[in-house]
Amino acid sequence: MRVAIDTQPGGAAPNEDWVAGTPALAVVLDGLSTAGLDTGCRHGVPWYVGHLGSQLVAGLADPETSLTAGLAGALERVAALHPGCDLGNPGTPSATVAILRQREGFLDHLVLADSPIVLEGHGNYTVLTDLRVDEVLPELRAEVEQYETHTTEHQEALQRFVTAQRQTRNTSTGYWVAASGPDAADHALTGSVPDQDALAAAVLSDGASRLVTEYAMATWSEVFTALRTGGPRELIDTVRKVEATDPTGRRWPRYKSGDDASVAFCQW
Repeated sequence: MRVAIDTQPGGAAPNEDWVAGTPALAVVLDGLSTAGLDTGCRHGVPWYVGHLGSQLVAGLADPETSLTAGLAGALERVAALHPGCDLGNPGTPSATVAILRQREGFLDHLVLADSPIVLEGHGNYTVLTDLRVDEVLPELRAEVEQYETHTTEHQEALQRFVTAQRQTRNTSTGYWVAASGPDAADHALTGSVPDQDALAAAVLSDGASRLVTEYAMATWSEVFTALRTGGPRELIDTVRKVEATDPTGRRWPRYKSGDDASVAFCQW
């Protein structure tokens, strides 16, 4: 498998995405926003996604290790790296997970939360994603989206939303993400398809996929054309150009003007 990758921050803040590719594996992590709230961890989200990503790549080097077991083991090892932090804090650093692996004629996938994997088939596109987070606290989400980004009202509404959202994170009545406990891996969505059924694949953070899913400014066919001609950087640049036409989120309400964006484009 040939994997081309790129990741770019959405603004001046450190990038909280992480992406990697090997001849058999593509991984994208999207760190969850803290909205300026306490996390109980002195390391921060970029530290968390960097360590979780490297542990995932190492743990999944053995093709006999399932993606679920690989994620659970990586979560345990990262938790052991910062025992002095309050890992029970509901805001402890966390991330979405999207993994694609080519193995013995099959493509295995794992998605935990809303970073999608898109498979390009023979004339069709299959989007593999976990949208349980969209069902949580719709009223508070709508409150955030009614304000322009960079306003005090927007920041205050976002903090209220994230504070409430944390109480549902990794619970049976909420949604699941990678955080401090290995049990989240059991709630990931997984599956396999023959690799001959797919021509290519894109593993994305939602900062990149929103060009199609949120902004409706491209089709998946156009996304894969851009990936073939200009690679992941061209796709991310296109997202930024679209966002620049709506810097305050009036046309496309969102949590911030530009989100971190990551892409792993896979061909075989």
